Amino acid sequence: MAIHPQAGPLSAPARPDLTGGRRIGVLLSHGFTGSPASIKPWGEALAARGYAVEVPRLPGHGTTWREMNTTSWSDWYAAVGRALDKLVAENDQVVVGGLSMGGALALQLAADRPGDVSGLILVNAAVTSTNKQLLAVPLLKHAIAGMPGIGNDIKKAGVDEYGYDKTPLKALHTMTRAWKSLRTALPRVTAPILLFRSSVDHVVDPSSAVLIARTVSSRDITERILEDSYHVATLDNDAPLIFEESAQFIERVTG
Repeated sequence: MAIHPQAGPLSAPARPDLTGGRRIGVLLSHGFTGSPASIKPWGEALAARGYAVEVPRLPGHGTTWREMNTTSWSDWYAAVGRALDKLVAENDQVVVGGLSMGGALALQLAADRPGDVSGLILVNAAVTSTNKQLLAVPLLKHAIAGMPGIGNDIKKAGVDEYGYDKTPLKALHTMTRAWKSLRTALPRVTAPILLFRSSVDHVVDPSSAVLIARTVSSRDITERILEDSYHVATLDNDAPLIFEESAQFIERVTG
């Protein structure tokens, strides 16, 4: 299946000459039905500061929504796990971040592999929802393959995250099922957290950020409200703020 030209992964090596002689890795994951295009500028900004950066393309993403319907949370989690393996092998410390579902995948990695994750950067992370329509997905997925998409919730004009215009329901159901086990795993998360949340988000409601902050065991949690961005904040008006504060956070927690 052909991959959209803008949806390919990003991989950048560490430049220890820019980071005090130490090799620091950063793993960033895009969200559900999105693509690496939604977070590549974030990754590129961090790579320019000397960090090794991996932005994997999650299986089923960047091609067609129908192909995505043949993949699941376990496939996506395996992909970020492989990227983390690479960064751990090649660097002294690793920070993990993600947008939306990417934030959920990052949290799962931090719960399962606390010794490999020095910090977490979450942008509008999704681990729960107050949307009652999701309750129908387990049955609805047998009747129809997809519903209208959730992509491009971006306040800034003329920006495209190169996601899908439809939501694949079988794939969606695997994510909402995984949320349940992730929520029970949150108390195992001890890494420092930088939590970005858009004040207006038409995809992920505030219940996720509240649950994360209340449930993790991390003692170092900083929440930043993004006042000028919607869900895909990494491409929106507050992107420069995310990039700058991410770099400051990485320097602090790996120092």
